[in-house]
Amino acid sequence: MNKVVMYSTQVCPYCQMAERLLKSRGVDHVEKVLIDRDPVRREEMMTRTGRRTVPQVFIGETHVGGYDDLSALDRAGGLMPLLEATA
Repeated sequence: MNKVVMYSTQVCPYCQMAERLLKSRGVDHVEKVLIDRDPVRREEMMTRTGRRTVPQVFIGETHVGGYDDLSALDRAGGLMPLLEATA
C-alpha cells in the first residue's frame, strides 16, 4: 500500500474525517505533519500544494488535496487504486 502523508493541525475536524476515511479503506498508518507545531512545515506544505488549508493529503507522490477532494476521489472509485498502486 502506498505511503500516506497528511499535513494537519492538532484540532482539525476535516483532518480527523480524512484519517477516518483512509483507515476505513485499509490504511494502517497516516504520517501526520502537524503544521501548527512547526511553522517550517507549514511553509513546506504551501510550497508543495499551493494551498493554505488543512488537511492536505499525499498518497505516494500524488497530491490528492483536502478532505473534499479525498472524499470525491473515493466516491469516483479512484482512491483504492491510488492506495494500492506500487511505485
